[in-house]
Amino acid sequence: MTENRQAIDRTPPPVHLRIGAERRTAGSGGAHEHIDPATGAANAAIPLAGPAEVNEAVAVAQEAFESWRRTSPAIRRRLLLTLADLIEQNAEEFARRGALDNGTPLLYGRGFPINAAEWTRYYAGWADKILGDVNGLPTADGEFGYTIAKPYGVIGIIITWNGPLISLAMKIPAALAAGNTVVVKPSELTPFSAELFADLVERAGFPAGVVNVLPGDAAAGQALVEHPLVRKISFTGGPATARRILQSASATMKPTLLELGGKSANIVFDDADLDDACAIGTRFSLIALAGQGCAFATRMLVQDTVYDEVVARVTAIAESNRPGDPFEEGVLTGPVVNEDAVHRILGMIERAQRDGATLVTGGHRIGGELADGYYIEPTVFTDVDPQSELAQTEVFGPVLAIFRFRTEEEALELANSTPYSLSSYVQTRDLNRAIRLATELHAGQTLINGATNLRVARPFGGFGISGVGKEGGRHGLEEFLQVKSVGIVVG
Repeated sequence: MTENRQAIDRTPPPVHLRIGAERRTAGSGGAHEHIDPATGAANAAIPLAGPAEVNEAVAVAQEAFESWRRTSPAIRRRLLLTLADLIEQNAEEFARRGALDNGTPLLYGRGFPINAAEWTRYYAGWADKILGDVNGLPTADGEFGYTIAKPYGVIGIIITWNGPLISLAMKIPAALAAGNTVVVKPSELTPFSAELFADLVERAGFPAGVVNVLPGDAAAGQALVEHPLVRKISFTGGPATARRILQSASATMKPTLLELGGKSANIVFDDADLDDACAIGTRFSLIALAGQGCAFATRMLVQDTVYDEVVARVTAIAESNRPGDPFEEGVLTGPVVNEDAVHRILGMIERAQRDGATLVTGGHRIGGELADGYYIEPTVFTDVDPQSELAQTEVFGPVLAIFRFRTEEEALELANSTPYSLSSYVQTRDLNRAIRLATELHAGQTLINGATNLRVARPFGGFGISGVGKEGGRHGLEEFLQVKSVGIVVG
């Protein structure tokens, strides 16, 4: 064991069900045995909410809403700014908890609180800028109109496990700035970051019941979606779960905000800066979060004149990166989230080879001192059939498929050939070409020449099976507001 591993406390913190001012150590949903993905060993029993606790939390949130919606925007802004400062001040503890939650290396875990604080500050700034519109001057028949932007009420928030802190920050501050209250169901796989977030909400001075946090399983999520006092659902996860949410929400026409999966294309032209294109393309497909990111560029489309060079560069970067213990300084790639993920990813790797793809590097579970954890080698494929499972299905693991193209038109056709449409990436020095492609790529966002994901002022969200609605920017605030029209006879 290294000196650093001895220095950092690997003890999981206690987790509670947070209903109003209460902290409960047990719930009707039983308990989940949390497994450390770096070691494969159980390290905590997580209390789970059931429908009973969901009902209680929604009732508390509804009661809190009646006063929170009348709280002055200046107070909402001040509380959110205080929360942002606390998130930033606790960056090291959030990094520790991220490593415990899902094996996020400390290097990345320290960056998430900085980003989360910026999302929180951004929406704090919107709290006193929620305005309606005037429909026009009084008409000949004496009518005058205007609109009011109103909060929904109780928002049900369900987040997935790959980035719990940033997912909380993408949803909760916007909802609160708009005047809503929230009931949050974090994944039972990653409860520790949400526990600290709830602690900081309390320390920031938010009234009890404005934010309620209930770790739970699918039954708790269903109860939250179906509850009649929950006025809108904001969900991050996969299309299969989203379809079930939509079916449940359809009974009451409950609106939903869905941030789902992706199979994003990264188009590398022969005039690109290949140093940056290969480094960024490999990092955000194989290395960061062990490939477990919805917006990661897991399909690399390379112009044929530089194809061999790019494959060689990507392979060298992948092979130089050795996954390791997320608590060790300098480690860039940790484990995948659990044993089920290992089997699912290795199964897709095996089927890709049977489908005729060429395995260039990786493709195996890592043994040796990491054998008990959930580690998979960074894996690169070429010669992938564009209609195969590997090309069409989200892997959510450290697997990159590289394709060859000749012309801009061929690249565009390949990029748009999957049902996913979350993100897309273009690497070229020709900005006219980049802008043309940004217009034609069927994706919720196009990032050119290394532009950064999840900038808070820029709306994020996909189309089709990649989701509905936006998080970030003014659009992210408007997701939590209803527009009401008022007409007045003045003549």
